[in-house]
Amino acid sequence: MNPQRTYPIQLTDEQWRQKLNPAEYQVLRQAGTERAYVGEYTDTTTEGVYSCRACDAELFRSDTKFHSHCGWPSFYSPLAGDRVEYLPDVSLGANRVEVRCAACGSHLGHVFEGEGYDTPTDQRYCINSISMRFAAGG
Repeated sequence: MNPQRTYPIQLTDEQWRQKLNPAEYQVLRQAGTERAYVGEYTDTTTEGVYSCRACDAELFRSDTKFHSHCGWPSFYSPLAGDRVEYLPDVSLGANRVEVRCAACGSHLGHVFEGEGYDTPTDQRYCINSISMRFAAGG
C-alpha cells in the first residue's frame, strides 16, 4: 500500500486475500471504489462505531456521520486524528486526498474540504461501506 510506511498490522498479500473476500480486497488493498448508493452503511443512522474491515481498528463514530447525498457514507471527522493517514492521490486526473487506515494501510476512501456542508470541520470523509464494519452502541 504505502511503501514508505510500516504499519502495526502487516500481512502478506496472500494473507490479505485469505482474510478478505474479492470485493473487499479490491477496495481495501487495491484502492478501489464501490459503486455509489449500494454500500450497506450509506444510509445507516444507528449509533455506534465504524471499524476497519481489514484489521478492526476503530475509525469513525456515528455522531460524526452525516447525509451528504454523494452515494457513500460521509463523516466530518475520524475518531482520532491518528486513526487514519492521508496520502496525495492524483489518479484519474484528479487532485484528491486518499484516506487509509493508520493501523494496516488499507484504503478507506477520500477526504474533501470546502464543499459547503454544514459540519464543524467543513470536511467530508467519503468512505466505502465495504471498507468498514459497524458495531451498534459504543
